[in-house]
Amino acid sequence: MSNDRLYQVLLSPRVTEKTTLVGEGSNQYVFHVVNDARKSEIKGAVELLFDVNVESVRVVNVKGKNKSFRMRPGKRSDWKKAYVRVQEGQVIDFLSGESV
Repeated sequence: MSNDRLYQVLLSPRVTEKTTLVGEGSNQYVFHVVNDARKSEIKGAVELLFDVNVESVRVVNVKGKNKSFRMRPGKRSDWKKAYVRVQEGQVIDFLSGESV
């Protein structure tokens, strides 16, 4: 895997009430990733960008909802998210981009 690919795998962190509870309880972080990302690529990207040791990665394909756009039926895009568990005692700070 090249570093260029690893820099493109993670799109953004998912910061919601649910992901905050998951993070506090089990030292996990949730990321929005590209649709063709593999677990090994996600693990390498998190370790490269945040300088932490990743224990495990779980991937979920989220199906887009059916919605109406100006009274016309449509569908939101499908996307992929990854639950990343880091080793005990390591923390990822999304605001500064550094780990503690």
